[in-house]
Amino acid sequence: MARKGGFPGGMPGNMNNLMKQAQRMQRQMEETTKELEQKEYTATSGGGAVEVVVSGKKELLSVKLSPEVVDPDDIEMLQDLIVAAVNEAYRTAEADSQSAMAKLTGGLGGLGGLGF
Repeated sequence: MARKGGFPGGMPGNMNNLMKQAQRMQRQMEETTKELEQKEYTATSGGGAVEVVVSGKKELLSVKLSPEVVDPDDIEMLQDLIVAAVNEAYRTAEADSQSAMAKLTGGLGGLGGLGF
């Protein structure tokens, strides 16, 4: 005979408490996502010759170039430095997102995050 308020098969627990916990976790994840989207992440390449800032919303906010890195005879190097800095900033943002979500989900994985 199943216990009142339990799961079928005799698993103990209270469905209302489980639903409340899930809703609380969802609210916390939404709040954390909003906070992460407001953050800015800065990365450099070329020993600081290129600096980029990206947002948690996956938007490139700014690019700063040192005058010595702007060589009209070597545009390819400048392009590579910009790509490297942007990718590093996005990696930092993704790591921050995964860390924040893991704290909420207890490492369940696959829940939330910005999905870079």
